[in-house]
Amino acid sequence: MLNSKENQIDKTVGSEHRQKLIHAGKLHAIHWLVIVLSLLLTTGAWYFSKEQLHEKIQGQFEREADQTIELVKERMELYENALWGGVSMIDMNKGEINDKQWLAYANSLQIVKTYPGINGIGVIFNVQKEQMPAYMAKETSSRPGYKLHPEHNEAEYWPITYIEPASTNTKAIGLDMAFETNRYSSIKKARDSGEAQMTGPITLVQDDKKTPGFLFYAPFYKNGQKPQDIDARRNTIVGVTYAPFIMEKLMQGTLAQQNRHVSVKISDENTLLYEDGSNLKHKPMFSKSVPVPLYGRNWSFEIWSNVDFNKASANTQPYIILFGGIVIDALLLALFLFLTRANRLALFYADEMTRELKDKTVDLQRSNHDLEQFSYVASHDLKSPLRGISQLVTWIGEDIDDKEATDEHLELMASRILRMENLLDDLLAYARVGRGDEQFRKIDSKQQLLFLYDMVSAPSKFELQLKGEFPTFNTLNAPFEQVFRNLFSNAIKHHDKSSGIITVTVTDADPHYCFKVSDDGPGIDGAYHDKIFDLFQTLKPRDEVEGSGMGLAIIKKIMSHHGGRIEVQSEDGKGACFSVYWPKIIIQVNEEK
Repeated sequence: MLNSKENQIDKTVGSEHRQKLIHAGKLHAIHWLVIVLSLLLTTGAWYFSKEQLHEKIQGQFEREADQTIELVKERMELYENALWGGVSMIDMNKGEINDKQWLAYANSLQIVKTYPGINGIGVIFNVQKEQMPAYMAKETSSRPGYKLHPEHNEAEYWPITYIEPASTNTKAIGLDMAFETNRYSSIKKARDSGEAQMTGPITLVQDDKKTPGFLFYAPFYKNGQKPQDIDARRNTIVGVTYAPFIMEKLMQGTLAQQNRHVSVKISDENTLLYEDGSNLKHKPMFSKSVPVPLYGRNWSFEIWSNVDFNKASANTQPYIILFGGIVIDALLLALFLFLTRANRLALFYADEMTRELKDKTVDLQRSNHDLEQFSYVASHDLKSPLRGISQLVTWIGEDIDDKEATDEHLELMASRILRMENLLDDLLAYARVGRGDEQFRKIDSKQQLLFLYDMVSAPSKFELQLKGEFPTFNTLNAPFEQVFRNLFSNAIKHHDKSSGIITVTVTDADPHYCFKVSDDGPGIDGAYHDKIFDLFQTLKPRDEVEGSGMGLAIIKKIMSHHGGRIEVQSEDGKGACFSVYWPKIIIQVNEEK
């Protein structure tokens, strides 16, 4: 059926352009090429984004892994500085120091706060066999319970003389480092090298849990100088400052879990020192192993990304790109199919609408002509018989003898004829809103309001008061005059006294100027606030007040047409206030239906 109608249209129209449009609406090779290229671009963008994201995440892992190692190295350097600080303090005392002096130095370090992870800081003196009696006499004089332990067969002694805090390291006081190979070999290495050294993995005597730990030594010599050769160092060694570490405690203070997204395992040769036990059940995204030489030992760091790292680096961007591209491709295909199927039907409906529009155009032209005729009749033909009636009333008044009664009736007839003429004038004014040749001009609103008040010929006992900073601005003058002339006229016409005050105030209510026109008249009951803006509405009988009942309706239409509004605030017996929101910039809008 559609094809037959199209053929009929083709025969009547015979348009070559129509045939081209119909042909263009079909699905051709170019459409398939666009879809294939779009798919290729989507796949490429997904792959490129995925690779870029992987490189970015891997770089982030490398940075966090390096940062973890640097944190351990920096922390050990911090502890080394504390040990060398103790060496300097002992050198300043020419190698002589007592337990009170060492306590003062340890307290100055604020170990718990400044050096988290350290188990304490102490002094180990090198004591030869011939020096032992004098050494013991000196130490037991201030600490009667002090003694060395355990026994061994070495030719020299390296007892822990002082350590702070003493309360948590009681078992270590008097412990001789020569009793055990790991401790002894590392302390001799520190003596011979003159550098800070660490022991291999040991178990500290003060660690009840028996977890891996180590000792950190810094040597000091006679006269406060490190000799140049090994033999001189061996002959002038006085002792070492040292710090014991429980590995787990050290790592907890150094590598707070909440501050990192990688897990770490630290080994010394084949001995496990520390392992972060969190997130071990998942398969890590990245991992690496790094050997790190530290103070005579080679620590091996094994670092891998944990669950927190995976969560922090999770990014769905590549999949969003892929999904979005596929959706776009599907929409393109659907669009091409839709256009192909809809093109002929759209052309058919376009022809039908063209015919209908031509018919409606004829109807609109006829309607406009009728409206013009109505305007002509309203302004001329209807007024003419009214003028004849008015003349007739005059003649009758001249001919009738009972002048008093006749004049009363004729006066009433004349007033109603005048009201009808005013009604026609107002109808025409209402119909012409927005259709006249309205011109913009710059107005001084204060002077313009004074001029309009004079135009309404207010009784002498009425007074106009203007309050506020009245603007000067560019606007349509004719609508402005019509609005405020009607408001002044209404305020006077509906006043219940022979005198009154009309007040106009202005405020800036961006994007409008708010002009408030208030009076001290009888006011308007709240039940009528909406009704007064309707056509032909008056609150008093027709014979009691002049007017067509269209003044406020005309104002409302003007304000609506030019992008403003009018509001009323009033109570019965308390005067009325009309707020006119006049736009600073006139924007004509569609008339209310």
